[in-house]
Amino acid sequence: MLSINKNDNGAEFTVTLEGRLDTTTAPQLEAEMADCLDNVTELVIDVAGLEYISSAGLRVLLSFQKVMNRQGSMVVRNATEEVMEIFEVTGFSEILTIE
Repeated sequence: MLSINKNDNGAEFTVTLEGRLDTTTAPQLEAEMADCLDNVTELVIDVAGLEYISSAGLRVLLSFQKVMNRQGSMVVRNATEEVMEIFEVTGFSEILTIE
């Protein structure tokens, strides 16, 4: 189960994730974000409520990062210890900007 909350305040588009970002829920996030990134220059992904992220979830974050590399910046905020450990083990802590 994944809860996705989107907030567009003009300068910054924030996506807040709660639950599990895995094989089942990654396509849901991808679908919900498909049309949202068109004119975004600053994307913030708040993962404070994320309990778990699988390789499918990492792939989605990587695809967002590739889009934002072309049109602006992306930041991942509030990673829990568990999620941060996954980022570090997979090398994503070197790819993503994590605050």
